[in-house]
Amino acid sequence: MDNLELKKTANEIRKGIVTAVHAAKAGHPGGSLSCADIMTYLYFEEMNIDPKDPKKEDRDRFVLSKGHCAPALYSALAQRGYFPVEELTTLRKLGSHLQGHPCMQHTPGVDMSSGSLGQGVSVATGMALSAKLSNDSFRVYTMLGDGELAEGQVWEAAMFAGFKKLDNLVYIIDNNGLQIDGPITEVCDSNPIDKKFEAFNFHVIKINAHDFDEIRAAFKEARETKGMPTAIIAKSIKGKDVSFMENSVAWHGVAPNDEEYATAMADLEKVGEALCQK
Repeated sequence: MDNLELKKTANEIRKGIVTAVHAAKAGHPGGSLSCADIMTYLYFEEMNIDPKDPKKEDRDRFVLSKGHCAPALYSALAQRGYFPVEELTTLRKLGSHLQGHPCMQHTPGVDMSSGSLGQGVSVATGMALSAKLSNDSFRVYTMLGDGELAEGQVWEAAMFAGFKKLDNLVYIIDNNGLQIDGPITEVCDSNPIDKKFEAFNFHVIKINAHDFDEIRAAFKEARETKGMPTAIIAKSIKGKDVSFMENSVAWHGVAPNDEEYATAMADLEKVGEALCQK
């Protein structure tokens, strides 16, 4: 895909996020919207995957360590063809395979159940070690929230990954600067994030999370980096492309009502129309 097609796909993924959370009357729209561009690139460009064979042995693995942002993962999987887009409206409903946090037993394309912050990144690190021990070619990607960096388990995993030189492993930090209780700088400041990962023997790349040229270059650089894992620190906008959600901590874990949903979808329609004119 070229960048324009990726932007259009990301916009559809954002529509799916808003639609799912609205239908559920619960969920986490802000952090799901902030990571939609990187999710788009992972599932449509970067990863070796096959929606027709979700469990193929040589597939690349993705672990959403910030599991509460499952609407972003589900919307990306639906757009990629793992299940019908229409199923997004069953989010958090009884009997649906799209629950509030990802479940590997029931959702096609989900490689790891997650939600307890810090644990997903630990599992992803273990997956990368397993690939090395078995001489498997697959790569492992995991996405963390910047608020999640306050979890000690993240740094245990990072220390291990750096020590084991897991160059088949990429940590992606969705650095939108906000967590449930407020700005990360006021709750538990994890800055400077780059210096911390460098101290744990990571190759660090800093990007704009909404610029596909930078995203593409970062993942290429990660693939070419040998002898150490990579941390991509992706500076993002919480609630991206929904006017009243952008950079608002209030939309961390709240669903839009009918009027807000209409406004949000209108915002995303405008984004889509602008892309179609390019």
